[in-house]
Amino acid sequence: MFYYIFEYLEKVYDFPGAGVFQYISFRAAMAVITSLIITLLLGKKIINYLIKKQVGESVRDLGLNGQLEKEGTPTMGGLIILGAILIPTFLFAKLDNIYIILMIFTTVWLGLIGFVDDYIKVFKKDKKGLAGKFKIAGQIILGLVVGFTMYFNDSIVIREKAVVNKINIEDVIVNNDSPKAVHLFSEEPVKSTKTTIPFVKNNEFDYSILLSWLGGNYKKWAFLIFIPIIILIITAVSNSANLTDGMDGLATGTSAIIGATLGILAWVSGNIIFANYLNIMYIPNTGELTIFVSAFVGAAIGFLWYNSYPAQIFMGDTGSLTMGGIIAVFAILIRKELLIPILCGIFLAESISVIMQVSYFKYSKRKYGQGKRIFKMSPLHHHFQVLGYPEPKIVLRFFIVGLFLAISTIITLKLR
Repeated sequence: MFYYIFEYLEKVYDFPGAGVFQYISFRAAMAVITSLIITLLLGKKIINYLIKKQVGESVRDLGLNGQLEKEGTPTMGGLIILGAILIPTFLFAKLDNIYIILMIFTTVWLGLIGFVDDYIKVFKKDKKGLAGKFKIAGQIILGLVVGFTMYFNDSIVIREKAVVNKINIEDVIVNNDSPKAVHLFSEEPVKSTKTTIPFVKNNEFDYSILLSWLGGNYKKWAFLIFIPIIILIITAVSNSANLTDGMDGLATGTSAIIGATLGILAWVSGNIIFANYLNIMYIPNTGELTIFVSAFVGAAIGFLWYNSYPAQIFMGDTGSLTMGGIIAVFAILIRKELLIPILCGIFLAESISVIMQVSYFKYSKRKYGQGKRIFKMSPLHHHFQVLGYPEPKIVLRFFIVGLFLAISTIITLKLR
């Protein structure tokens, strides 16, 4: 909103300082600040309101140290996160940008699904919450919306790399000679189902190649493979983030680290100079996503103020499902979804631990008559808790691993 207001003031009235809103860096900084203010100022009021309304967490006794002390802690704190993401986005982003529209839809849609789940748990006193099939259905619908929009919307394009004589990028930056940089990519944007592969020199992969066995016109059927892959990624990451939300601050802090990394990737992918220098895919207009992800990171950090150990509020599925879905869709939009196993390694480990635990238990029960376990408890963070590690230490060490994975993800831009 402010972008359009100050653009008008600059053009019509030559308003002093109005041009600063043209810079993504300024609007991203303002988005972070605004989201932090929203979470910090409104967080306490919302917590007190939820306590007054007795919107508390019902804890199932798993025999974990300090678990029963969490009984009655207010939940549905994801509403704070949603507000701290959406309000700065509406204020500082270009609302006609198709990428921003998709991220707003993702946030509202998954936030609604998570809210219904939390509402059933808290107010209907049904610990099962929203049936899993409805959650999956909601995630599939989101995947269909994102997939069809990316495939058919003419605003979502890339610029192919052009074969030109190599120029000195330092000269381009110093002399601000951007026209030379433009010629490093094709003049015409094109629709594409390409994405980025880490650790590969020519690091682009076209999903349509998976259908090459259909013959010469296989590319026109690319949506048959492209959209299901998007649905799979969104469903997997969203549910993985939900599984990670089992300790105070764990999912929140991990998501903040992931979000900051995705912001860097969006920044360089949407900037023709940096995209050329790093020899990565140039995706016009994705730089605007930096504003959204800045609000996302600010919301996560601000919420961590109240969600860190001992938590004063839990985000519930309203927050965890939404944050996981945001991360997945964001990575897909900037064509970096194949980096998710590295960047979201914490989420991946949590999910794999559950899959391994359940699968081996069923297998051993069928074969030996008695179910056996690989981990003391799953998801993985509870395994370490059963081993006797204090909750704050587990969370902090997971953060350290998350930072290592984030740095490794950024390194993949040049390490090929």
